[in-house]
Amino acid sequence: MTLPVTALTAAICAIMLLATAIATVRARFRTQAAFGDGGDAKLISASRSHGNLAEHAPLFVILVGLLEMADASHWPLTGLAVLFLGARAAHIIGLHQMHSAGKPPMLRALGVVGTWIAYAGAIGWTLFLVVTVNG
Repeated sequence: MTLPVTALTAAICAIMLLATAIATVRARFRTQAAFGDGGDAKLISASRSHGNLAEHAPLFVILVGLLEMADASHWPLTGLAVLFLGARAAHIIGLHQMHSAGKPPMLRALGVVGTWIAYAGAIGWTLFLVVTVNG
């Protein structure tokens, strides 16, 4: 395989997307809410965990693919992908945790911060390679 880090990252994201989609559909059946969330906290959590991953995963996978195609160092790139995937998993779990009003669960917060760090790393690395290789 030409882009193993990208392929593995995409496959794991796809597994996570499938799992969160199934959880959302199950919550919809439970609440009988065909559209929207019906105000059900579990359906909101399931729907947001799926939607949030669907919003973040594609661009991150594209950045990893571009970096891998530019011959970025394998292990640091793998570490960046692991950080992103771990952060996304933490976010999903955190969205389903019980929490007090006005205070997000710790795993959700860690997931958000981890995602931002992974994004910043991928963006910065990509821009660095664009400037140094093509500049």
